[in-house]
Order: sequence, then structure tokens, then C-alpha cells
Amino acid sequence: MFPKDLLSSNQFKKKRVVIMGAAGRDFHNFNVYFRNNDAYEVVAFTATQIPGIEGRVYPPELAGENYPRGIPIYPEEDLERLIREYDVDQVVFAYSDVSHEHVMHKASIALANGADFRLMGAKTTMLKANVPVVSVGAVRTGCGKSQTSRQIAKILKDKGLNVVVVRHPMPYGDLRKQICQRFATYEDLDKYNCTIEEREEYEPHLDNKVVVYAGVDYEKILREAEKEADVIVWDGGNNDIPFYKPDLHIVVADPHRAGHEITYHPGETNIRMANVVIINKVDTATSESIHQVKGNVRKVNPNALILEAASPITADNPELIKGKRVLVIEDGPTLTHGDMPYGAATILAKKLGASEIVDPRPYAVGSIKEAYKEYPHLGNVLPALGYGEKQVAELNETITRIPCDVVVIGTPVDLRRVMTIHKPTVRVRYELKVLGPVSLEQVLDNFLGKVLKHGK
Repeated sequence: MFPKDLLSSNQFKKKRVVIMGAAGRDFHNFNVYFRNNDAYEVVAFTATQIPGIEGRVYPPELAGENYPRGIPIYPEEDLERLIREYDVDQVVFAYSDVSHEHVMHKASIALANGADFRLMGAKTTMLKANVPVVSVGAVRTGCGKSQTSRQIAKILKDKGLNVVVVRHPMPYGDLRKQICQRFATYEDLDKYNCTIEEREEYEPHLDNKVVVYAGVDYEKILREAEKEADVIVWDGGNNDIPFYKPDLHIVVADPHRAGHEITYHPGETNIRMANVVIINKVDTATSESIHQVKGNVRKVNPNALILEAASPITADNPELIKGKRVLVIEDGPTLTHGDMPYGAATILAKKLGASEIVDPRPYAVGSIKEAYKEYPHLGNVLPALGYGEKQVAELNETITRIPCDVVVIGTPVDLRRVMTIHKPTVRVRYELKVLGPVSLEQVLDNFLGKVLKHGK
């Protein structure tokens, strides 16, 4: 016991917190740890990476009774001001797909302004499911999580199991309407006014007749998903760690960005946690880069099973490409904060003999033009950015302005479903093909055997 005169009121003062995020991990960390925690007062969120997600309020319906007015969301550029004006005690970093150096720059801002800097791990953020969970993560955006999740869901479904996919959050609209979303049909995508980025992730699962859940409150989502699932597949976003405690954690690495598996946050965390690491795209990567990724994985997680996989690329109407001037459109997040200068559509266009890949930058408008300024590594490729109706319209206008013979679409969603493209189009697809040393079916059979043995 401490003497009473040493127990000042300051010792019981709530710690003031700012959570740095991008409308995903930040909201989850708040919901599961801070929402009903009387030791803390979250005074603000900051937002980055996704255009237009700041300037909103995390609503009272989600924030809880301690926050009757909700919690304001500011641009990340306001962080220093917020720390000073709110006398912040703690800054929580809660977004993904950034370099270790980037994280420490943000830590330095917090520390220099007198606040503690915090990263939250599995014990405080992972929820426990009542059904088995297979999680799919990655070391960077664009490694091939989506194609891996699709194949895992299909394998499990073919075994007669009721499979439900829970997708990492992308709540870019009205948060009150996105608390718990269930997608079973294409009409559900329209019902929730899904962005291109959301459609890219949900639509391929719907093609395979697999139900998808997403939203903001992932405990509520989990309890709803459990009602209809024999097994849940966690389909991760960026390179974030799972929100649900996995029984099997599969992580995808990309030899086109060799070295990033141990230099990006929280991708390295995923590698260290992984039961299985899939080195994808070995069909288009150099043997040196594949060897480098393997070496790095073995160094930090020697117990992980390492599989190699290819991403064979196919297309409808491939004959339209040869000798033509083509516009290449690739997955937006992979190109932007994923730092990839190209994707599958670029590879295919070159392979099939396009006479020219047209530079879209001189014709870009609005937020698409701004994206090229923000991500200078982008070259003769158009990122499929569509975080809202205005941006979708700007993307469509940009496509219309570009002088080309053919549009080559390398996005997971068919852009022709959300806009009219007045030029011939080629749709590029890519699927996961595990090459060994064992198959993905064998991995999942082994997992199911352990689950049945232990009775979860």
C-alpha cells in the first residue's frame, strides 16, 4: 500500500489517447480495447492513405456511452497540433503497409511532443471465435492474399463445409450503416454502395457462392458469421495482422519486393506469426529474389512451412492486344501504398506484344491526377482508384481522355460493371497455383484433422 499523500488525483486521471489509422485497424483497436475502458479517453482519430476518410466523426452508435458526441477524425497532418491541444498522453499507431522507418518517424513526432507511442498486439486486439479460423495475411499489399483466400474458401467449401469469409474493413462511407454488413449477392454490393476497392475484394467470393461479412464492429460481425459458418476464412487487408485469433495463419510473400518481408510493418509480424508462408509469383520473379525471401523467412520463423506458388495470368480477348496502343489499369492499393509500379495487366500486355503502353499521366483529372503526385513511382499505368462516386467519375473521365486502342483491365473487379468504357477491353485474371513441396489441399486437410481431434 502507498501512503495516502502519495496518491495524487493525477494518478487516476484518464489517459488521453489519439489513434492513428486509415479506417480499419484503428476502429477495431478502439472497439475491442478502448471503447468501454474507463482508464482512457480517446480524444481523436487521425486518418491517412485513403482519400476523403478524414473530416468525419466516429459515431456514438459505435463509440459507446462514454462518447455521446462520437469521436472526431482529423487528417494525420494535424497530429502534432492534436497532441498539444488535447494534452495527449498516448499515441496509438494503428494502420498497415508502411516501412519500419515510417513507423519510427511517427513515433518521433509523438515522443518529441511529450506523448508515449504505442503499438498493440495480439493479446489486446484479437477476438476468439467459437469456430475454426483460417487467416490469410501478407507482407505487403498486392502479394496475392485475395487469390489465396478464394482458393482456401473453395477447397473448404468443396469438402462440404459451410465457409464464411470475413474481410478486413474498408468502411469509407457512412459508418453507422456499415457496422455489420453481409454480402451474398451482387445486389448487396449496390445496397451498401460499395466502392471499387470493396467490390474488388467481395465480388470474386460472391462469384464462388461464398458469403462475405465486413464492416466496422468486428465482434458483432464475428458473432453473426459464426451462426452460419463451420469455418471462417479471415481475408486480410494490406499486410495487417488478423482481427481474429487464427487456428491456421497463412501469409503470402512477394519476391518482386524481396526484403520487404522483414522491413515493413506489420508484414514482419505476420511472417513471424505464420504457420505457412506462400512465396507467390515465382513464375515471374528471379531465382535470386525467391532465394532472398526464403532466407529471410527461415531466419525469423524457422518453423514455418514454406510453399512456392505461381500466379498464372489469363485474359479474355487476348488477341486484341498485339500491335495495339494499350491503356493498362491495375489494382489501386497495390500500386499506391503497395509501392508496386506494375501488375499482372502490364506483364500480359508486354508478353502479348502491345506496340505501346500509353502514359496516362497527362490525361489524369482530379484525385487521379493528385495520386500521381503523391506516388511518384507510378509510370505508364493507371491505378483503379474508386473510393467514392466522385473518384469513380474521375477515373472514368481519365480513361475516356486517354488516346489508346485497347484498355487492359488488371483489377480483381470487372470495372465494366461499375462504369461504361467506350473502347475495346481485355480483362486480365490471375489465380494461385501452389507448386509445392505440398499442396494447399494437404495443408488444409492436416489443419482440419487437428481441429477435429481437439474438438473446436
